[in-house]
Order: sequence, then structure tokens, then C-alpha cells
Amino acid sequence: MTVYKLTKKLVFPPPELADDDGLLAIGGDLSVDRLVLAYSMGIFPWYSDKNPILWWSPDPRLILFPAELKVSRSLRQTIKKGIYRVTTNTAFEDVIKSCATITRKGEKGTWITDDMIEAYIRLHKAGYAHSVEAWDGDDLAGGFYGVMMNKAFFGESMFAKKSDASKVAFATYAIQLADKGFELIDCQVTTEHMKRFGAREISRAEFMKHLKDARH
Repeated sequence: MTVYKLTKKLVFPPPELADDDGLLAIGGDLSVDRLVLAYSMGIFPWYSDKNPILWWSPDPRLILFPAELKVSRSLRQTIKKGIYRVTTNTAFEDVIKSCATITRKGEKGTWITDDMIEAYIRLHKAGYAHSVEAWDGDDLAGGFYGVMMNKAFFGESMFAKKSDASKVAFATYAIQLADKGFELIDCQVTTEHMKRFGAREISRAEFMKHLKDARH
């Protein structure tokens, strides 16, 4: 399969042309307009400091349909106790920087580069990128951020400094999205963590159909 090299022209190849690993294109930039176009086509950037910008559209795709959300009994009890106060868009920069610096088991480094942080802060100011925070008093205990377009939410990364903080933030927000009739929560690549919330793999073709419905 061919990996396409992007130019300054604001265009992407069709997602179905991605290679077997989901890599579709290389290069381009992280402007607000390009990121908005990418997400509207089911494409997202994911790369490290040592690489040029890489654009992906994996097949299969891990998706959580909000109505299929699973919340464990213990997590429901944690939410009910009100241990954490959940907010949205009150600390976007703190959330994305925490996601970039948090230590993750089995991982070295981060794909959330300085350029990515700056790009998503711009996307947040433009009204597309959103953060969800879990607070323990005045301390930011956990949270996550992603991109919202119409009735689709594209999850990017989460972090937790205290037990279950990011889980409480995610479950609380996912319930809100379900109540608002959201079509899907895109989890991008498969993880056991998100599968425990009820996320499941679907084909790229099926994902694109749901994404089209979410845009209307």
C-alpha cells in the first residue's frame, strides 16, 4: 500500500487507502483547518518527536457507542460517593500536559509532543477540542481530552494521579453524551481499558457510516 505524502494543500487521501497498520499519510501540518478536516474523515495524527507527522485511519477501529457504556459496580459506587468533582473545559492545558507527562506502564516517552500540545490548545480555543477534569478538592486528580464534531467524540488521551479519577471523569462524561444522543465515542486503537467500558472493534467501513450519521 502507498503512504501518501501531504503538501500544503488542504486535502487527505480517502481513509480506505491506509496500509494494513492504518498509516495513511505523512507530512502536512497541525493547523486547525487540517485537524478539523482529518477528524471529519476519521483520520488522526499520531507520531513521536523523531518522526514527521503521521496520519492514521486504522481498521478495525475501537468504538464505544454511548448507549453501550459499561460501568462496574465499584466505579458506580465511587461516582455515587462524590469523591471527585467532574468539570468540562476548565483546565484544558493542564489536562493535555498531564496526559503528556504521566508515566504509563510499559511505555517510554510520549506521542503528545510539544507541537501536538500547541496544536490542540489552538483546536480547543477554536471550540473543537474539549477536556474533562476530575477534581479532588482543588487538586486536578485526573481527566482526559478529545475532539468533538457534531455527535461524535474522538478520545485522545487520559491520565490519573489518584485512583479511579480518570475513570470517573470518563464514565460521567460518556453518560452525558449518551443523554445528548451522541452517535459514537472513538477510542481509535484497541485497549483492554476501553473494552472494559464496553468499547468494541468495528470495521473501518462501518465506522465511516456511523461517522457520517454523526455529522448530520
